[in-house]
Amino acid sequence: MTPEDRAFLTGLFEAAVRAADPKAALRGHLPMRPKGRLVVIGAGKGAAQLAAAFEDLWDGPLEGLVVTRYGYGCATRAIKVLEAAHPVPDQAGIAASGALFAAVAGLSADDLVVALICGGGSALLPCPPGELTLEDEAGLNRALLASGAPISVMNAIRKQVSGIKGGRLAAACYPARVVSLVVSDVPGDDPAQVASGPTVPDLVSREDARAMVAAWRIELPDRAAAWLAGDAGRAPDPGDRVFAGHEVRVIASARISLEAAAAASAVPAVILSDAIEGEARDVGKVHAAIAREVAGRNRPFARPVVILSGGETTVTLRGKGRGGRNSEFLLALALAAEGVAFAALAADTDGIDGSENNAGAFADGGSMARLRGLGLDPAALLAGNDAYSAFEALGDLFEPGPTGTNVNDFRAILIR
Repeated sequence: MTPEDRAFLTGLFEAAVRAADPKAALRGHLPMRPKGRLVVIGAGKGAAQLAAAFEDLWDGPLEGLVVTRYGYGCATRAIKVLEAAHPVPDQAGIAASGALFAAVAGLSADDLVVALICGGGSALLPCPPGELTLEDEAGLNRALLASGAPISVMNAIRKQVSGIKGGRLAAACYPARVVSLVVSDVPGDDPAQVASGPTVPDLVSREDARAMVAAWRIELPDRAAAWLAGDAGRAPDPGDRVFAGHEVRVIASARISLEAAAAASAVPAVILSDAIEGEARDVGKVHAAIAREVAGRNRPFARPVVILSGGETTVTLRGKGRGGRNSEFLLALALAAEGVAFAALAADTDGIDGSENNAGAFADGGSMARLRGLGLDPAALLAGNDAYSAFEALGDLFEPGPTGTNVNDFRAILIR
């Protein structure tokens, strides 16, 4: 890949991230000042940056706390920042969930709670219900992450095996009113799905969650499966009076960010979709077929063009390699489009793809030949879910660091 193409693709990613900048996203969504206290709570990989931006924009007294991933904190004044583990929850996350409940205890009808919610909150807020333990919830998370199920399915199940998700944190704020300001990282931008909706209840029932486990053949840990099979601790109904007067606003999303990247492009840009789901390797093959069609027949888009897409793919773990969904997408793309004159970047807008330190990677039509030249078999690496090792060997990992926001996957394929 030429330095020019790498710089071009990086610039598009940066434009997408700027469109989801916390201060820009929050500016038009500040609530009216309450008669009583303003308590700010939040969770997600960009929660600390959202809290800092809210402090800069708010002109009155406030208090509260937010929870983010280890290493993702930033300086704040009145809002405390706690850190916990992601993607598999830890004891610090349990303590953080308890601290959030304590922060909203004893509020009055004159008080206002502002909830800053973004992707990553599901793992950051473990709260095992009943007699379940942290290991039960961590095991549930591992099973869901390995299942290949879409994020909507994973979150529906998480909400039924939790003491904080599915609107339960908002219910604890009663009688105070709650305004949830949501940075969406889910296809379709349903705010009840972001971070498994700690402050946004939805209509997915216990029975729906059981059906999803069966349909996706998810092997839940025994104790989590037993809890889901029972009737205790159901998620609250959205029509419950404790949610009366609550507001929910999506302040940033993949759609907005992809449109910003397209507007910033010096090359004609097309957006396939901001809500693509499915197996990362399968989505990669579909994008490869489109790239081949454009490069070989100048259709359905005329060259030059940059093809943009977003959403959230999934990975069904078959091997024990390293790599997140964007790296796996890109490896599948590069294999299926080998020899095509393209340059591509796939990355998570929060700066972390899976559990490694890269957001994603770069690839072009010659990446697989170079990989074989290093003595590595790209097909074997893909079969073992080891895309990280492939792009690490090539020196093509993309490592922007934490971005302070999260609007999910960003994919750009440039065909000159």
